[in-house]
Amino acid sequence: TEVEAAEIHQEPTPEEALESAYGRLRDSLAADILQQVKGASPSLFEKLVVELLVKMGYGGSRQDAGRAIGRSGDEGIDGIIKEDRLGLDIIYIQAKRWEAIVGRPEVQKFAGALQGQRARKGIMITTSAFSVDAHTYVSQIDSKIVLIDGAQLAGLMIEQNLGVSPMASYDVKKVDTDYFTE
Repeated sequence: TEVEAAEIHQEPTPEEALESAYGRLRDSLAADILQQVKGASPSLFEKLVVELLVKMGYGGSRQDAGRAIGRSGDEGIDGIIKEDRLGLDIIYIQAKRWEAIVGRPEVQKFAGALQGQRARKGIMITTSAFSVDAHTYVSQIDSKIVLIDGAQLAGLMIEQNLGVSPMASYDVKKVDTDYFTE
């Protein structure tokens, strides 16, 4: 019918259009960030991971976290960071600037390294992605390992304002009907 056809071709509301445009901008920004991270030097990548974790509330201060991490490897960093400002628990970190998918064997090695350190918690960060087997493996082991892939890394950097700067801000307002009620 004509009504159904009109509903199908309905224009988005200004709010929907703004939200859609914002989503596209954020996706594009995330892709650009990830490209920059993949091209960064090992020392900049190390600094980025430390700063991100500190901004998220881990490790206390940047200096504490920087001392805790700091052992550069060939394809990323390995180290420990305090779970909180008091250092009640530590988290083992492994970060890999990879293009290839990180599979279960790499995650198993990390889990073994955790056991060797007598650590119960770990964060494994990659610029690529983790295989389904890797995700399944971490869900079945005693150690708590969080896997952060490239898309999540870029999203966290945007959330924490790391490596990005605000370009524009728009306040979307509506009428406050309570104000006009006597």
